[in-house]
Amino acid sequence: MGDTLRPPEAPAFKLLLFDLDDTLLRRDKTISPRNLGMLLKIRRSGAAVGVCTSRSEKNAEPFTRALCPDVLITNAGAHVRAGDRVIFSAPFTPDEARSVISAVRAAAGPGALMDADTPGVHYRNYPVTEHAFAAGFEECRETDFTEPPPEPVMFCVKLRDGDGAQALREALPFADIVKFVNSDWHKITKKGVTKALGIEKLCGALGIGFRDIMAFGDDLADVEMLRAAGLGVAMGNAVPEVKAAADAVIGDSNSDAIADFLEKYYDLRGNTDA
Repeated sequence: MGDTLRPPEAPAFKLLLFDLDDTLLRRDKTISPRNLGMLLKIRRSGAAVGVCTSRSEKNAEPFTRALCPDVLITNAGAHVRAGDRVIFSAPFTPDEARSVISAVRAAAGPGALMDADTPGVHYRNYPVTEHAFAAGFEECRETDFTEPPPEPVMFCVKLRDGDGAQALREALPFADIVKFVNSDWHKITKKGVTKALGIEKLCGALGIGFRDIMAFGDDLADVEMLRAAGLGVAMGNAVPEVKAAADAVIGDSNSDAIADFLEKYYDLRGNTDA
């Protein structure tokens, strides 16, 4: 795409945002060394690098430590941090949280598998190996959800049929319920809270626009983010809806596809410090 670091047809994005699971993370929940090295090069070239995930801050930490992202959007947009500053958080009120717990039990039974994220702690009522994204969930607290945890920003529930999800939507008009692809788990956040909203709050705080962002994703929660970004990039393993929303589709997350794409886009070879 040209012989310079940023040719005219390749805008100089101010921020690169990456989903974690099945995007920046390989199937073994690690970041490819080449992909990580490329992101560090991008940062040295002047752009910020961030993570935008449905995981909580605590559960994203093992995967973001090496990257040390400049910004962190977690809980599918419900919690946003830039450095040490929390820019946005959208917790359920205590009454809303009680309604979520009650509706989950009504829709999926009293033994329904459920978890809840607060900004600092992950709560669950099941063995951690039962979770679709079990890696990184080692440090959490078990609870029977007799009382809701303080200021939960996201709940997840395991539902094996579509009827249960529809029942939740009808019972919880103040919440959004979205299924994780290839999983029985559904996330529950405040109505209108999405990754795109989290990015909007971040942009307002940093004085940048969506056009200044290149975003990468694979799952349904990433659709709005990719549509809104200046350049939306879908992984090769992304679901069809995500690929349709993206400006570009690259290789599988289990490869060095991110580094390959960025190297081609920025023509980084020989143009930045190793």
